[in-house]
Amino acid sequence: MTAPHIRPMQAEDREAVVQLLADSEPWKTLGYTSTDWNRIFCPLPQGRESLVGLVDGKVAGVALIREKFLLGDYLELLGVAQWARKIGIGAALLAAVERSVFGRTRNLFACVSDFNATARAFYRKNGFQEIGPMPDFLIPGSAEILLRKTNGPARKS
Repeated sequence: MTAPHIRPMQAEDREAVVQLLADSEPWKTLGYTSTDWNRIFCPLPQGRESLVGLVDGKVAGVALIREKFLLGDYLELLGVAQWARKIGIGAALLAAVERSVFGRTRNLFACVSDFNATARAFYRKNGFQEIGPMPDFLIPGSAEILLRKTNGPARKS
């Protein structure tokens, strides 16, 4: 197995991205289907930076960044195929996201489902701080937790 390769998402990646997200948690628990992912990724999202992580030439993960969220950027989506977990794809994608984001702003925000202990541990390990829950945000009885990683205050005093 080769080291992960991160690059901008291309139209030919769409089918693999849709499939990996449709087959993955937490998206299934949150009620997302292939139809939802096709709506998001066809055509490729405009006004967002879309990255894919490849292993041996196969799409293994995806990241979607929305610029200008609060006083920073927002990691709208970070997904890794079930077969590619625990081999560094998520970390490689997140590192690429951080290089891009922290080149233009001081704050990176993300959300994680309260029931997704693995993702919460991943973000914590990578320097994100849990800011607070948004109860019943996507599905009843569950909260999305706002996260922040920073290189310092948005403004200098």
